[in-house]
Amino acid sequence: MYAPKLSSGRWYRCPDLFGLGQDKQFFYLFDYCQNLEFFEHNAETTDAPIGKSLGKQLFIARLELITELDKKVVEVGSTTIKAPQASDSEPKTDAELRHQVANLLHTEVAAMNSENFVVRPKRRLVEKYASSQAWVSLSDEDITALSQEVAGLPSQLEAEAEETKRFDVLVLKLQLAILRSEPAFERLREQVKSLTSLLEEKSAIPLVREQLPLIQDVQTDEWWQDVTLPMLEVLRKRLRALVKLIEKQKRQPIYTDFEDVMGDEITVELPGFTSSDNFEKFRAKARAFLRSHQDHVVIFKLRKNLQLTSSDLSELERILAQSGVGEAEDIVRAKEQSQGLGLFVRSLVGLEREVAKQELARFLSGKKLNSNQIEFANMIVDYLTEHGVMDAALLYESPFTDITPQGPDGLFTSSQVDELVSLLESVYARAVA
Repeated sequence: MYAPKLSSGRWYRCPDLFGLGQDKQFFYLFDYCQNLEFFEHNAETTDAPIGKSLGKQLFIARLELITELDKKVVEVGSTTIKAPQASDSEPKTDAELRHQVANLLHTEVAAMNSENFVVRPKRRLVEKYASSQAWVSLSDEDITALSQEVAGLPSQLEAEAEETKRFDVLVLKLQLAILRSEPAFERLREQVKSLTSLLEEKSAIPLVREQLPLIQDVQTDEWWQDVTLPMLEVLRKRLRALVKLIEKQKRQPIYTDFEDVMGDEITVELPGFTSSDNFEKFRAKARAFLRSHQDHVVIFKLRKNLQLTSSDLSELERILAQSGVGEAEDIVRAKEQSQGLGLFVRSLVGLEREVAKQELARFLSGKKLNSNQIEFANMIVDYLTEHGVMDAALLYESPFTDITPQGPDGLFTSSQVDELVSLLESVYARAVA
């Protein structure tokens, strides 16, 4: 079987696994529990739910906290949301806590770039809740829209450590447990006490030593007897930046000693599937054949990014069939996997580098660029030279995000990003009749 495929269409290739330029091409699957035979009968299956990211968990938990605080008839109708920096102060009442939590969410939404292609479909909602006044009073419809449509959208706020966000979630769960009188409070309280105990061991660090009185108090039962929501918020703010100093505890390995009993090996052919090994051999043979026939008119047009016609595709299919590099089903599978034979062949032969540079030159013409923008454009040239076409979604993945975490949005204006995406789509379209 092939290595698992990414959503963007790339493979986990384990670069240079067998030597320089020799990537992983496939893996073997040994089925000793007869799963293949079972699923050959098209048994009913269900899709596993996708877990929420930490950022989305935080957003939704804070929404729930606002909802619970509003149920306590916190007076917010005659007030306005404070400036985002006010969240750095320590709240003394539930009303102040509600304001600060709303400020956190408002700041996150206001930092969402509505020109980002992920945010753009939700632009109307993002622009609505980017206003501070929208957070003064939230209806049930607002809560639903925010939790289902806005939560989890990318924001341009500076990324925080995973440990910090997990601590935020823990304290939020504690606050919600108090408001809802949930039995989970005791378990969550013990988790916080355990964390502060580990943090106390780091008292040699000045930042930890500064908060040592609070760290020690939290480990006592007296501190928790009349604990309030603002007290927990103060705890969160003072310790959230310190929890990442705690060393991850080593897990004790579990050893087992038993002997497997294996039956006879059975080869199972799945309907509609061909051997991955055979298709990979077909790709390798096709690549070698096509690159040795680059003077053929159709391959020349693909390398030069000239528009293909339906007759060109027919000619491609003919020369591949007559070359003997693969069977008819290999060619059919190539067309299905690559959304067309032209794109399949383009992915094998790539674009001429000068052609790729000319395509990018149209985009760069008349623009004053800095070094990062030039490097970003050169990486696109490299990708097109090797792969022939490029999905615009790859611009938001490594190695492009190694230059800027926001991808092209961090370097170019929204209209320039649209222009760049349009350019990549035109290169793609010329390999399709």
